[in-house]
Amino acid sequence: MSVLDRFRLDGKVAVVTGASSGLGVAFAKALAEAGADVALGARRVDRLPETGALVEAAGRRYVAHGTDVSDPDQCTALVARAMEEFGRVDVLVNNAGIGTAVPATRETPEQFRQVVDVNLNGAYWMAQACGRVMTPGSSIVNIGSVLGLTTAGLPQAAYAATKAAMIGLTRDLAQQWTARKGIRVNCLAPGFFASEMTEQYPDGYLDQMMWRVVAGRKGEAEELAAALVFLASDAGSYVTGQTLAVDGGLTIT
Repeated sequence: MSVLDRFRLDGKVAVVTGASSGLGVAFAKALAEAGADVALGARRVDRLPETGALVEAAGRRYVAHGTDVSDPDQCTALVARAMEEFGRVDVLVNNAGIGTAVPATRETPEQFRQVVDVNLNGAYWMAQACGRVMTPGSSIVNIGSVLGLTTAGLPQAAYAATKAAMIGLTRDLAQQWTARKGIRVNCLAPGFFASEMTEQYPDGYLDQMMWRVVAGRKGEAEELAAALVFLASDAGSYVTGQTLAVDGGLTIT
């Protein structure tokens, strides 16, 4: 097997949550280009055919299933749909997530709990469902954030707390599953990438933050997707329990 062959996902099946927009779309497209069939999950199921078209354009198959990851039963249903359609699950991309930017003294219990339910609990329910059917050589990639490692000037206690917790969840699942099940578990921590979340930032916020980014610019979705393929594929076969920051150097400033 050549070095480049290790990045291939031919014959593999990937499950991507939050696949209706933004980075989830880029992840699904990249996995398909690497050779994987893809099961797409999102609450906005009406948008999934657009993502599916990108998968098919790469010559791969897809199945779409409406999924609110905060509901364990819906997570199980998404994995069951992938197994029914493709007969296996080799890769999970825990991408579904929401965020708030509410000052800590004004954030309601409902707002905080909703972020935890989707970002942290949802990732755990999806990992549970996939962990029950995955075979040795499989890979789970949790999509964290540099806000799990540092702060960035906005009041994001709920979001930052869940992304920091995702790092701990990654370590523990890797410790439990890599030796016993042969399932690698890693975390990808994006810096500033265009997404629906960044569209909600105050005007000028990203430009003001660029002084902290050594690369001097926002990231491109394809750059993050390439790192995802590394962790999902045999190229990363000796990497588990790790958090990879893809942030243009933000976390070193």
